[in-house]
Amino acid sequence: MKTLKHILSRYTAFLWAILKPLGPWGVLLAAVLDGAAFGLPIDLVVGGYVSQNHRQWLIYVLLAAVGSALGSLVIYGIGFAGGEELLRKRVSPARFAKLHDAFEKHPFWSLMFPAMLPPPTPFKAFVLASAVAEMSISHFLLAIFFGRFVRFAALAALVIYLGPGAVGAVRIFFSHHFHWVLLIAIAGVTTWLIVRRRRSMRQHSELPDHTQG
Repeated sequence: MKTLKHILSRYTAFLWAILKPLGPWGVLLAAVLDGAAFGLPIDLVVGGYVSQNHRQWLIYVLLAAVGSALGSLVIYGIGFAGGEELLRKRVSPARFAKLHDAFEKHPFWSLMFPAMLPPPTPFKAFVLASAVAEMSISHFLLAIFFGRFVRFAALAALVIYLGPGAVGAVRIFFSHHFHWVLLIAIAGVTTWLIVRRRRSMRQHSELPDHTQG
């Protein structure tokens, strides 16, 4: 365990040494590379920048959200060019059917919601699924941007109020309690969608019927 922590700290220091001279643009670069499946610890990068300069937290969050959306276009391109077979290899048949059904009914929320969650969320699978479902590029970019913005804004708030150690604490928490967090989040989103649909149906039923009389 100590060896793993030592390797992680050395890797983080090495990455920080490369990104720091780039200023805020280092956040954008790291987010693009992470979104394109290079697997950078983007939470540590954003948290590191915010801890160094609290006043510019919004800039870091915006750049990270934009970078994640742009970088994910690489995965989208792979999925659009023939990612159904690749996606089937990554998930079970039942999971594939659920993803396909979700993107058919609610494509925007089916991508934005996973974009909000940190690892170990299998976000790349959702990106592939959105491409297989031929989600529009504009909705694709907006869904990831807003999802990542919520995620990084929450992370920035934790770092500002709790210190840099909040990043590691969040990662450990989600690793140990990911299923419970996922179930609660799904229940919340499902409840919101049901309420929204019922309000829409109620408003539609209250419209005057001009076909009579």
